[in-house]
Amino acid sequence: MTPQATARPVPEPAPRAERATAWLRARLGRAVGLAYLAALLLPGPGAWLREPHRLSTAHLTLHTGPLLLALVLFSAGLQVPLRALGRLLRRPTLLVAGLALHLTIPLVVVPFVACLLRYTPDSDGGSGLLTAMILTVAMPVAAGATVWTDKGDGDQPAMVGLVLISTLVSPLTTPLLLGTLTPLLSGGYADALSPSGRVTQGGFALTPVVLPCAVGLVGSLVLPAPWLRRLLGTVAPAALAGSLVLTYVNASGALGSVLARPRPLLIVATLGVAALICGLSFAVGQVAARLLRLEPGTASSLTLACGMNNSSASAVLITTSLPGKPHLLLPVLAYGLFQKAAASRIVTRSQPAQPPLP
Repeated sequence: MTPQATARPVPEPAPRAERATAWLRARLGRAVGLAYLAALLLPGPGAWLREPHRLSTAHLTLHTGPLLLALVLFSAGLQVPLRALGRLLRRPTLLVAGLALHLTIPLVVVPFVACLLRYTPDSDGGSGLLTAMILTVAMPVAAGATVWTDKGDGDQPAMVGLVLISTLVSPLTTPLLLGTLTPLLSGGYADALSPSGRVTQGGFALTPVVLPCAVGLVGSLVLPAPWLRRLLGTVAPAALAGSLVLTYVNASGALGSVLARPRPLLIVATLGVAALICGLSFAVGQVAARLLRLEPGTASSLTLACGMNNSSASAVLITTSLPGKPHLLLPVLAYGLFQKAAASRIVTRSQPAQPPLP
Protein backbone atom coordinates (compact mmCIF):
# COMPACT_ATOMS: atom_id res chain seq x y z
CA MET A 1 0.00 0.00 0.00
CA THR A 2 1.20 3.44 -0.81
CA PRO A 3 1.24 5.88 2.01
CA GLN A 4 -1.62 8.33 1.93
CA ALA A 5 -0.55 11.72 0.67
CA THR A 6 -0.74 14.52 3.18
CA ALA A 7 -3.44 16.96 2.20
CA ARG A 8 -2.31 20.55 1.97
CA PRO A 9 -4.52 23.12 3.61
CA VAL A 10 -6.48 25.16 1.10
CA PRO A 11 -6.12 28.88 1.76
CA GLU A 12 -9.35 30.60 2.62
CA PRO A 13 -10.56 33.07 0.03
CA ALA A 14 -10.25 36.72 0.91
CA PRO A 15 -13.46 38.33 2.21
CA ARG A 16 -15.53 40.15 -0.36
CA ALA A 17 -14.80 43.56 1.21
CA GLU A 18 -11.05 42.95 0.99
CA ARG A 19 -11.30 41.92 -2.64
CA ALA A 20 -13.38 45.01 -3.44
CA THR A 21 -10.89 47.25 -1.63
CA ALA A 22 -7.93 45.72 -3.48
CA TRP A 23 -9.76 46.10 -6.81
CA LEU A 24 -10.55 49.79 -6.16
CA ARG A 25 -7.07 50.54 -4.79
CA ALA A 26 -5.49 49.15 -7.96
CA ARG A 27 -7.63 51.55 -10.01
CA LEU A 28 -7.49 54.54 -7.68
CA GLY A 29 -6.02 56.92 -10.25
CA ARG A 30 -8.79 56.24 -12.76
CA ALA A 31 -11.40 56.45 -10.01
CA VAL A 32 -10.16 59.93 -9.06
CA GLY A 33 -10.44 60.98 -12.70
CA LEU A 34 -14.03 59.73 -12.80
CA ALA A 35 -14.78 61.71 -9.62
CA TYR A 36 -13.60 64.91 -11.31
CA LEU A 37 -15.58 64.05 -14.44
CA ALA A 38 -18.70 63.48 -12.33
CA ALA A 39 -18.17 66.87 -10.66
CA LEU A 40 -17.94 68.48 -14.09
CA LEU A 41 -21.01 66.80 -15.57
CA LEU A 42 -23.16 66.51 -12.44
CA PRO A 43 -22.11 69.10 -9.83
CA GLY A 44 -25.55 69.40 -8.18
CA PRO A 45 -25.28 66.53 -5.67
CA GLY A 46 -21.75 67.61 -4.74
CA ALA A 47 -22.90 71.18 -4.11
CA TRP A 48 -25.71 69.82 -1.93
CA LEU A 49 -23.26 67.70 0.06
CA ARG A 50 -21.03 70.73 0.64
CA GLU A 51 -23.82 72.48 2.52
CA PRO A 52 -24.34 71.85 6.26
CA HIS A 53 -27.38 69.69 7.02
CA ARG A 54 -29.20 70.05 10.31
CA LEU A 55 -30.81 67.02 11.90
CA SER A 56 -33.82 68.44 13.72
CA THR A 57 -34.44 65.25 15.68
CA ALA A 58 -30.92 65.11 17.13
CA HIS A 59 -30.23 68.89 17.09
CA LEU A 60 -27.01 68.25 15.15
CA THR A 61 -25.50 69.88 12.08
CA LEU A 62 -23.66 67.53 9.74
CA HIS A 63 -20.79 68.71 7.55
CA THR A 64 -20.02 66.08 4.91
CA GLY A 65 -16.44 67.14 4.13
CA PRO A 66 -15.05 66.98 7.69
CA LEU A 67 -16.88 63.69 8.32
CA LEU A 68 -15.36 62.05 5.23
CA LEU A 69 -11.92 63.42 6.12
CA ALA A 70 -12.26 62.01 9.64
CA LEU A 71 -13.17 58.59 8.21
CA VAL A 72 -10.05 58.54 6.00
CA LEU A 73 -7.79 59.49 8.91
CA PHE A 74 -9.41 57.07 11.33
CA SER A 75 -8.78 54.25 8.85
CA ALA A 76 -5.16 55.34 8.42
CA GLY A 77 -4.63 55.35 12.17
CA LEU A 78 -6.11 51.86 12.51
CA GLN A 79 -3.67 50.50 9.93
CA VAL A 80 -0.48 51.89 11.50
CA PRO A 81 1.69 49.30 13.28
CA LEU A 82 2.35 51.05 16.59
CA ARG A 83 5.73 49.35 17.01
CA ALA A 84 6.84 50.78 13.67
CA LEU A 85 5.57 54.22 14.70
CA GLY A 86 7.51 53.91 17.96
CA ARG A 87 10.72 53.10 16.06
CA LEU A 88 10.06 56.12 13.84
CA LEU A 89 9.80 58.41 16.87
CA ARG A 90 13.02 57.01 18.33
CA ARG A 91 14.77 57.75 15.01
CA PRO A 92 13.05 60.96 13.91
CA THR A 93 15.38 61.77 11.00
CA LEU A 94 12.71 61.07 8.40
CA LEU A 95 10.07 63.11 10.25
CA VAL A 96 12.42 66.06 10.63
CA ALA A 97 13.54 65.88 6.99
CA GLY A 98 9.97 65.56 5.71
CA LEU A 99 8.70 68.46 7.81
CA ALA A 100 11.67 70.68 6.86
CA LEU A 101 11.14 69.99 3.15
CA HIS A 102 7.39 70.52 3.42
CA LEU A 103 7.99 73.96 4.94
CA THR A 104 10.94 74.98 2.75
CA ILE A 105 9.56 74.08 -0.67
CA PRO A 106 6.90 76.87 -0.70
CA LEU A 107 9.56 79.46 0.17
CA VAL A 108 11.53 78.45 -2.93
CA VAL A 109 8.88 77.45 -5.45
CA VAL A 110 6.29 80.24 -4.96
CA PRO A 111 8.76 83.17 -5.39
CA PHE A 112 10.12 81.47 -8.52
CA VAL A 113 6.62 81.22 -10.02
CA ALA A 114 5.84 84.79 -8.93
CA CYS A 115 8.85 86.03 -10.94
CA LEU A 116 7.58 84.19 -14.02
CA LEU A 117 4.07 85.64 -13.63
CA ARG A 118 5.41 89.20 -13.63
CA TYR A 119 6.17 88.77 -17.35
CA THR A 120 2.52 87.96 -18.13
CA PRO A 121 0.00 90.62 -19.27
CA ASP A 122 -2.01 90.22 -16.05
CA SER A 123 -2.26 93.66 -14.42
CA ASP A 124 -1.73 92.35 -10.87
CA GLY A 125 1.06 89.91 -11.73
CA GLY A 126 -1.11 86.87 -11.25
CA SER A 127 -1.80 87.73 -7.60
CA GLY A 128 -5.11 85.88 -7.65
CA LEU A 129 -3.47 82.64 -8.73
CA LEU A 130 -0.62 83.16 -6.29
CA THR A 131 -3.05 83.76 -3.42
CA ALA A 132 -4.77 80.43 -4.05
CA MET A 133 -1.44 78.62 -4.41
CA ILE A 134 0.02 80.20 -1.26
CA LEU A 135 -3.02 79.13 0.73
CA THR A 136 -2.59 75.62 -0.68
CA VAL A 137 1.13 75.03 -0.18
CA ALA A 138 1.05 76.56 3.31
CA MET A 139 -1.32 73.83 4.50
CA PRO A 140 -0.23 70.65 6.34
CA VAL A 141 0.40 67.37 4.54
CA ALA A 142 -2.83 66.12 2.98
CA ALA A 143 -4.63 63.37 4.87
CA GLY A 144 -5.33 61.73 1.51
CA ALA A 145 -1.62 60.98 1.23
CA THR A 146 -2.21 58.08 3.61
CA VAL A 147 -4.55 56.51 1.02
CA TRP A 148 -1.92 56.72 -1.70
CA THR A 149 0.78 55.43 0.65
CA ASP A 150 -1.36 52.38 1.40
CA LYS A 151 -1.98 51.84 -2.31
CA GLY A 152 1.73 51.87 -3.11
CA ASP A 153 2.87 49.74 -0.14
CA GLY A 154 4.76 52.73 1.18
CA ASP A 155 5.89 53.60 4.70
CA GLN A 156 2.50 54.16 6.35
CA PRO A 157 3.87 54.95 9.85
CA ALA A 158 6.11 57.63 8.34
CA MET A 159 3.24 59.11 6.35
CA VAL A 160 0.83 59.19 9.30
CA GLY A 161 3.59 60.71 11.42
CA LEU A 162 4.19 63.44 8.82
CA VAL A 163 0.46 64.20 8.57
CA LEU A 164 0.21 64.45 12.36
CA ILE A 165 3.33 66.50 12.99
CA SER A 166 2.71 68.93 10.11
CA THR A 167 -0.83 69.46 11.42
CA LEU A 168 0.28 69.87 15.03
CA VAL A 169 2.74 72.63 14.12
CA SER A 170 0.44 74.26 11.54
CA PRO A 171 -0.88 76.94 13.97
CA LEU A 172 2.70 78.27 13.96
CA THR A 173 4.00 77.38 10.52
CA THR A 174 1.00 78.33 8.37
CA PRO A 175 0.81 81.98 9.56
CA LEU A 176 4.61 82.17 9.21
CA LEU A 177 4.47 80.98 5.59
CA LEU A 178 1.56 83.29 4.79
CA GLY A 179 3.36 86.27 6.30
CA THR A 180 6.58 85.49 4.43
CA LEU A 181 4.91 85.04 1.03
CA THR A 182 2.29 87.81 1.29
CA PRO A 183 4.67 90.57 0.00
CA LEU A 184 4.60 88.79 -3.38
CA LEU A 185 0.93 89.78 -3.77
CA SER A 186 -0.73 92.99 -4.91
CA GLY A 187 -4.20 94.29 -5.69
CA GLY A 188 -5.64 93.85 -2.21
CA TYR A 189 -4.93 90.12 -1.97
CA ALA A 190 -2.27 90.71 0.68
CA ASP A 191 -4.85 92.26 3.01
CA ALA A 192 -7.16 89.29 2.48
CA LEU A 193 -4.54 86.85 3.77
CA SER A 194 -4.25 88.56 7.15
CA PRO A 195 -7.50 87.14 8.56
CA SER A 196 -6.54 83.79 7.05
CA GLY A 197 -3.41 83.74 9.17
CA ARG A 198 -5.44 84.42 12.29
CA VAL A 199 -7.83 81.59 11.46
CA THR A 200 -5.03 79.08 11.02
CA GLN A 201 -3.27 80.36 14.12
CA GLY A 202 -6.37 79.35 16.03
CA GLY A 203 -5.65 75.73 15.16
CA PHE A 204 -8.79 75.02 13.12
CA ALA A 205 -7.12 72.04 11.42
CA LEU A 206 -6.08 70.26 14.59
CA THR A 207 -9.35 68.72 15.69
CA PRO A 208 -10.61 67.25 12.37
CA VAL A 209 -7.16 65.84 11.53
CA VAL A 210 -5.41 64.87 14.75
CA LEU A 211 -8.41 63.51 16.66
CA PRO A 212 -9.51 60.84 14.11
CA CYS A 213 -5.88 59.73 13.70
CA ALA A 214 -5.46 59.48 17.47
CA VAL A 215 -8.67 57.47 17.86
CA GLY A 216 -7.53 55.06 15.15
CA LEU A 217 -4.12 54.64 16.77
CA VAL A 218 -5.72 53.94 20.15
CA GLY A 219 -8.08 51.44 18.51
CA SER A 220 -5.20 49.56 16.93
CA LEU A 221 -3.55 49.40 20.36
CA VAL A 222 -6.44 48.28 22.57
CA LEU A 223 -8.65 46.18 20.29
CA PRO A 224 -8.09 42.40 20.19
CA ALA A 225 -6.67 41.19 16.88
CA PRO A 226 -9.91 39.49 15.66
CA TRP A 227 -11.96 42.60 16.41
CA LEU A 228 -9.39 44.83 14.72
CA ARG A 229 -9.39 42.70 11.55
CA ARG A 230 -13.20 42.74 11.49
CA LEU A 231 -13.30 46.51 11.96
CA LEU A 232 -10.69 47.08 9.26
CA GLY A 233 -12.71 44.91 6.88
CA THR A 234 -15.48 47.49 7.13
CA VAL A 235 -13.61 50.76 7.70
CA ALA A 236 -10.86 50.39 5.05
CA PRO A 237 -13.16 50.06 2.00
CA ALA A 238 -15.49 52.73 3.42
CA ALA A 239 -12.56 55.13 3.84
CA LEU A 240 -11.34 54.49 0.29
CA ALA A 241 -14.81 55.20 -1.09
CA GLY A 242 -15.09 58.22 1.23
CA SER A 243 -11.89 59.73 -0.17
CA LEU A 244 -13.38 59.54 -3.67
CA VAL A 245 -16.64 61.15 -2.52
CA LEU A 246 -14.64 63.91 -0.81
CA THR A 247 -12.77 64.53 -4.08
CA TYR A 248 -16.09 64.79 -5.91
CA VAL A 249 -17.57 67.16 -3.32
CA ASN A 250 -14.58 69.53 -3.39
CA ALA A 251 -14.43 69.49 -7.20
CA SER A 252 -18.14 70.25 -7.51
CA GLY A 253 -17.73 73.49 -5.57
CA ALA A 254 -15.08 74.87 -7.94
CA LEU A 255 -16.34 73.56 -11.25
CA GLY A 256 -19.84 74.95 -10.71
CA SER A 257 -18.60 78.56 -10.87
CA VAL A 258 -16.37 77.77 -13.84
CA LEU A 259 -19.26 76.35 -15.85
CA ALA A 260 -21.49 79.30 -14.94
CA ARG A 261 -18.95 81.87 -16.22
CA PRO A 262 -16.24 80.17 -18.31
CA ARG A 263 -12.98 82.11 -18.73
CA PRO A 264 -10.64 80.17 -21.06
CA LEU A 265 -7.51 82.26 -20.39
CA LEU A 266 -7.97 81.92 -16.63
CA ILE A 267 -8.38 78.16 -16.97
CA VAL A 268 -5.19 77.84 -19.04
CA ALA A 269 -3.20 80.01 -16.61
CA THR A 270 -4.59 78.13 -13.64
CA LEU A 271 -3.61 74.75 -15.06
CA GLY A 272 -0.13 75.98 -15.94
CA VAL A 273 0.63 77.53 -12.54
CA ALA A 274 -0.82 74.61 -10.56
CA ALA A 275 1.07 72.06 -12.67
CA LEU A 276 4.35 73.96 -12.31
CA ILE A 277 4.15 74.35 -8.52
CA CYS A 278 2.97 70.77 -8.02
CA GLY A 279 5.62 69.33 -10.34
CA LEU A 280 8.45 71.26 -8.70
CA SER A 281 7.31 70.19 -5.22
CA PHE A 282 7.29 66.51 -6.14
CA ALA A 283 10.61 66.84 -7.97
CA VAL A 284 12.30 68.33 -4.88
CA GLY A 285 10.91 65.46 -2.81
CA GLN A 286 12.29 62.86 -5.20
CA VAL A 287 15.73 64.48 -5.25
CA ALA A 288 15.80 64.64 -1.44
CA ALA A 289 14.79 60.97 -1.16
CA ARG A 290 17.67 59.98 -3.46
CA LEU A 291 20.14 62.09 -1.53
CA LEU A 292 19.00 60.46 1.72
CA ARG A 293 19.28 57.00 0.06
CA LEU A 294 15.89 55.88 1.33
CA GLU A 295 14.26 52.57 0.54
CA PRO A 296 11.60 52.71 -2.22
CA GLY A 297 8.59 52.62 0.12
CA THR A 298 10.02 55.26 2.47
CA ALA A 299 11.19 57.37 -0.47
CA SER A 300 7.69 57.42 -1.96
CA SER A 301 6.22 58.49 1.40
CA LEU A 302 8.68 61.38 1.70
CA THR A 303 7.98 62.46 -1.89
CA LEU A 304 4.23 62.39 -1.29
CA ALA A 305 4.65 64.49 1.88
CA CYS A 306 6.55 67.11 -0.13
CA GLY A 307 3.98 67.39 -2.92
CA MET A 308 0.62 66.72 -1.26
CA ASN A 309 -1.05 69.50 0.73
CA ASN A 310 -4.42 69.69 2.45
CA SER A 311 -6.29 71.40 -0.39
CA SER A 312 -9.60 70.88 1.40
CA ALA A 313 -8.41 73.16 4.21
CA SER A 314 -7.22 75.81 1.73
CA ALA A 315 -10.61 75.67 -0.02
CA VAL A 316 -12.26 76.39 3.33
CA LEU A 317 -9.97 79.38 3.89
CA ILE A 318 -10.69 80.80 0.44
CA THR A 319 -14.43 80.41 0.96
CA THR A 320 -14.30 82.23 4.31
CA SER A 321 -11.64 84.86 3.57
CA LEU A 322 -12.52 85.67 -0.06
CA PRO A 323 -16.21 84.84 -0.44
CA GLY A 324 -16.57 87.15 -3.45
CA LYS A 325 -13.90 85.36 -5.49
CA PRO A 326 -15.11 81.79 -6.11
CA HIS A 327 -12.81 81.53 -9.16
CA LEU A 328 -9.89 81.20 -6.74
CA LEU A 329 -11.15 77.72 -5.94
CA LEU A 330 -10.15 76.65 -9.44
CA PRO A 331 -6.37 76.74 -8.79
CA VAL A 332 -6.93 74.72 -5.61
CA LEU A 333 -8.95 72.18 -7.59
CA ALA A 334 -6.29 72.03 -10.30
CA TYR A 335 -3.54 71.51 -7.74
CA GLY A 336 -5.58 68.74 -6.12
CA LEU A 337 -5.98 67.04 -9.50
CA PHE A 338 -2.28 67.29 -10.34
CA GLN A 339 -1.12 66.11 -6.92
CA LYS A 340 -3.34 63.04 -7.18
CA ALA A 341 -2.03 62.28 -10.67
CA ALA A 342 1.56 62.69 -9.46
CA ALA A 343 0.85 60.54 -6.40
CA SER A 344 -0.53 57.79 -8.63
CA ARG A 345 2.66 57.86 -10.69
CA ILE A 346 4.89 57.84 -7.59
CA VAL A 347 3.21 54.88 -5.92
CA THR A 348 3.10 52.92 -9.17
CA ARG A 349 6.86 53.29 -9.52
CA SER A 350 7.46 52.30 -5.90
CA GLN A 351 5.57 49.03 -6.16
CA PRO A 352 7.78 45.94 -6.48
CA ALA A 353 7.80 44.30 -9.88
CA GLN A 354 5.60 41.26 -10.22
CA PRO A 355 7.49 38.01 -10.90
CA PRO A 356 6.95 36.58 -14.39
CA LEU A 357 4.42 33.83 -14.76
CA PRO A 358 5.93 30.35 -15.13
